[in-house]
Amino acid sequence: MKTADFDFDLPEDRIALRPADPRDSARLLVVNNGVLDDRIIRDLPDFLRPGDALVFNDTRVIPARLSGVRTRPNPVPGAETETLTVEVEATLHHRDAPDVWSAFMKPGKRIKPGDRIAFQTLEATVAAKGDDGLITLKFDLSGPALDDAIRAVGVMPLPPYIAAKRPEDDRDRSDYQTVFAEHDGSVAAPTAGLHFTPALLDAIRARGVSTHAVTLHVGAGTFLPVKADDLADHKMHSEWGEVSPETAAALNAVHAAGGRIVCVGTTSLRLLESATTEAGEIRPFHGDTAIFITPGYRFRAVDVLMTNFHLPKSTLFMLVSAFAGQATMKTAYAHALADGYRFYSYGDGSLLFRA
Repeated sequence: MKTADFDFDLPEDRIALRPADPRDSARLLVVNNGVLDDRIIRDLPDFLRPGDALVFNDTRVIPARLSGVRTRPNPVPGAETETLTVEVEATLHHRDAPDVWSAFMKPGKRIKPGDRIAFQTLEATVAAKGDDGLITLKFDLSGPALDDAIRAVGVMPLPPYIAAKRPEDDRDRSDYQTVFAEHDGSVAAPTAGLHFTPALLDAIRARGVSTHAVTLHVGAGTFLPVKADDLADHKMHSEWGEVSPETAAALNAVHAAGGRIVCVGTTSLRLLESATTEAGEIRPFHGDTAIFITPGYRFRAVDVLMTNFHLPKSTLFMLVSAFAGQATMKTAYAHALADGYRFYSYGDGSLLFRA
């Protein structure tokens, strides 16, 4: 299957730079077996049934974009400048140890193992440089002390398609965080969850729908386009996730009773599918997943998906095409573009029923 099969034209003015206010007033395109219905997020309970389970991602976004200066001894003997310095930017991706993060860095070509990086008062050494574009940073601090330092010097890692149009500001500290956020670790928001409000959750529970949390720490790789011409040549970056034994048991009970599992966002869907056996049993999960879902994948756990509108040629557009049908999603996106829906992290949502 070719990456070009998932391309479409997206005008830049459709990229939402701020979320809807209030959050649950954003638009919602319901896609059910090829039938399209224009609604708003607040209407979500209308499409849920008593006995269904709503599953959301309770990760919390950290201020994972760090600006700093790289220093390196000047290799020229007797040079007037003893060290070579370059301004750099790091977007943290995956925590590998209490004092180690992998990161995407700019300019990556100017970074070498052994370099020292000073992110204001937080310093690190470049421990390794991978072929996949990831750079391993070993920080001078560890554990909670490192977490505190990152919060002090970092900024919210707005997606590049927003950051290119405006700078991050104090409002993003709250806007780019879901009401579910509990466990620090993501460098990108699980954006479907941004639409939820306490009132909407109350309405969903009043409908007889149970709510459940899983944790997937979203990495910066979610923003990367698929560069390979053939999907078989694309490598996903891993992300850490957890499904507790209690949540796994509760969701299995929902299916056994005839209820549906409704995932808020592709992150919770990918985690549940990673935790589910071929026979459809959801098991406890604790570790990394690099699942890549494309058309032809047989879904084992998830029945309904709420998600935002995604980038052309992205792994997430491939995932929704696998879930609801590739032709159906092309039609749905064409409708969304023609009817003024807003795209990406701060944009509108869609509710997809599995094909």
